[in-house]
Amino acid sequence: MAASSASTASVAPLPGRPRVTELRLSAFAGHRRAVLRLGPLTLLAGPSGCGKTTALRAYDALARLGGGAELGAVFPDPLACVPERARPDAQRRRGFRIGCTADGAEGPVHLDVAVQAEPELRVVGERLSADGVVLLETALRDPGRRAVQAAWHTAGSAPVTRAPLPDDRLGTPLLPLRVAGRTDGQRRVLAAAEQMVVALRSVFACDPRPGRMREPVPTGSGRLLGGCDNLADVLWRTRTECGRRHAQFVAAVRTGCAGPVADVLAEPAAGGVVRALLDRGDGVRTGLARLGYGELRYLALALVLFTGPGVLEVDPAGEVPAALQTLTVLADGFDRGLDVRQRAELLRLAARMCDRGHIRLVGAVADASWAAGADGVTVVHLDP
Repeated sequence: MAASSASTASVAPLPGRPRVTELRLSAFAGHRRAVLRLGPLTLLAGPSGCGKTTALRAYDALARLGGGAELGAVFPDPLACVPERARPDAQRRRGFRIGCTADGAEGPVHLDVAVQAEPELRVVGERLSADGVVLLETALRDPGRRAVQAAWHTAGSAPVTRAPLPDDRLGTPLLPLRVAGRTDGQRRVLAAAEQMVVALRSVFACDPRPGRMREPVPTGSGRLLGGCDNLADVLWRTRTECGRRHAQFVAAVRTGCAGPVADVLAEPAAGGVVRALLDRGDGVRTGLARLGYGELRYLALALVLFTGPGVLEVDPAGEVPAALQTLTVLADGFDRGLDVRQRAELLRLAARMCDRGHIRLVGAVADASWAAGADGVTVVHLDP
């Protein structure tokens, strides 16, 4: 799949805050040479089969790799990521390539990764670069060793430093453990690596599943899962944490759900579980089991936009102040099941939250004509 022209948002990001501004799918599943430019609020639009979900999966994979996850955990079925018509080489090797650009105080920093899917899963090449300078480059030199040869920019008495790195994870998040930071070149490598890692971390991939949201759930961590199955547990925690934010959430629910809504709350039920309810304000409370599919998806996505890394099941960069990080929401089926009113209100809410700079959102939609011309929205059209 390839990306066609995009309408671009006019919202300016907060200066210096790391953020991913481009996703590259050089050879990944159905995508070849696809470059997706991302704004604070981006909608990936196109018919079924054009690769919207695949693009979100690639972004999520880069985020997890940037957090130090092993390849096997990120790609449990790596052959599904190999382009369908890719032919093995003489050593029967096939793989895929993805990358991204992170902007921030260091300017645009580019990361490109080549992964071998068969005969065994491993990183075979990685490049971190900025301003035309290669800051880190790795390559598989000896297939018999479980390591890649890495070289990073030094600009001291020697132009580069060489050392082996493991082939089952990215080298970029490992650089702070290997680079001393004594020379200007080394400090530049560390700053670029930190910008990339911070930009990639704090990603929340979600696709609410209304069927599971209707049931009572046990109390737990109070951190929202990607399917929003435990929405009642999260409401049990968050309703009293910030009255102002909860009031804004209730106002959004009131706009997108049928009938009067005075409050959204959770209450304990028999068996040590909690269930979520809409308080209608006249003594009547409606359980989520009575809400429609679109109402539940709307309610869950609105809750995601009003919360943050402390409530969502994400992996923030703990060593970096929260004020310097941005939560990125990857919302598959962003418009699925929503009526015209719900869709418009959710887009307005997302644009308002993204405009503040603390949240970025990449959503997949079947058709973005309803969002054309909306302020602060970037639409990327994917061709089948």
